[in-house]
Amino acid sequence: MTQAEFFINDGVILGVKVSGHSGYSEAGSDIVCASVSSALIMVANTITEIMKLPAIVTVISDAGIAKIKLDEENAEKCQDILQGLRLHLRNVEDQYGQFLKVITTEV
Repeated sequence: MTQAEFFINDGVILGVKVSGHSGYSEAGSDIVCASVSSALIMVANTITEIMKLPAIVTVISDAGIAKIKLDEENAEKCQDILQGLRLHLRNVEDQYGQFLKVITTEV
């Protein structure tokens, strides 16, 4: 199962960590993995390449881990896209809940 954990402080999303393999299908045809990965890459690229904001983006492919982390000031500027990511992943979870779990952690 894939787990997407959003880290929130006073209502502000500071980052997200996605880990695990969904197990929906074999590699290369796993639509849950593709949906999550594509959305996460789009958000990371939008923050760093379009908005030109500093973020720590970590991908450890063989371990199935990807993270986006922002400081509080820049996180405030990214709330729309981070909230959009969380909404998207929750929609995927609604359809494929046995393969994706979205959680929120207060930090």
